[in-house]
Amino acid sequence: HSSTTGFVLTRLFNESQMHLFLFSMVVLVYILAMAGNATMVLLIWADAQLHKPMYFLLSQLSFLDIFFSSVTVPKMIVAFLFDWTSISFGGCGAQMFFFMFLGAAECLLLALMAYDRYVAICNPLRYPVLMSRRVCLLMVVSSWLGGSLNASIQTSLTLQFPYCGSRKVTHFFCEVPSLLMLACADTEAYEQVLFVTGVVVLLVPIAFITTSYAFILVAVLQMRSVEGRQKALATCSSHLTVVNLFYGPLVYTYMLPASYHSPGQDDVVSVFYTVLTPLLNPVIYSLRNKEVTGAMKKIIVKAKGPTKPLIPDY
Repeated sequence: HSSTTGFVLTRLFNESQMHLFLFSMVVLVYILAMAGNATMVLLIWADAQLHKPMYFLLSQLSFLDIFFSSVTVPKMIVAFLFDWTSISFGGCGAQMFFFMFLGAAECLLLALMAYDRYVAICNPLRYPVLMSRRVCLLMVVSSWLGGSLNASIQTSLTLQFPYCGSRKVTHFFCEVPSLLMLACADTEAYEQVLFVTGVVVLLVPIAFITTSYAFILVAVLQMRSVEGRQKALATCSSHLTVVNLFYGPLVYTYMLPASYHSPGQDDVVSVFYTVLTPLLNPVIYSLRNKEVTGAMKKIIVKAKGPTKPLIPDY
């Protein structure tokens, strides 16, 4: 029955003037996020000075953000413009899988980026060995495989429940907690499994990041050079800001009990980490990083072409 009927998603915005303005802002932020992350990927690929482990991992983060937003926002836009709120059972499963896959992969990648900062500051002489190209590739592949495994488990378990009652999902995309509310079976055991996977994907990386930055803080406090301290704190603060923006809403969604949730709050939190955070990531890293801003200026100068020398008027 579930496979033939599919589901109906709740529209995030209605026809009011205020909601039209909010919808326009979300679309604008989405477009800017796509442009910003695509620019970051191309910039790191094109500039030889950015061919370093830190920027390679950053390019992968931008790559994930491009697809992470695109899993949910285009469907939300179509639902508002054409009132196409229905989604097939298979389409809902695919959206759920890619959302969990990309979200978990980004969580793991952010944790591995903390290790990169730890090695750069605490073991700078061994950095080329500990963060070789092979190690960077293994980090990226591990994050993708971990995200794929997490999504496969959660999607397959969620879709095995019978959905024989209401087909209305009180959310603007197919997310596991919202879908479980429609299941015609006891989901308590699976919610415990969901909590355990949340611990593995969210709390373990958070603990890893916290430990890495504890060692980094000790190393920074021991630095005698003021310039070295400022440079280390600048790169670390950018990463910590991105970590807080991404992990915070996910912990709220997947770790807090259902009694702490409401459809309106869940929509706002979901918009934050699916639309706003992917926009802020490239902004945070570009504005607070002199190498990225320098590479961007060089690209702009090249795009303008060579300047013609002024000919004096005799």
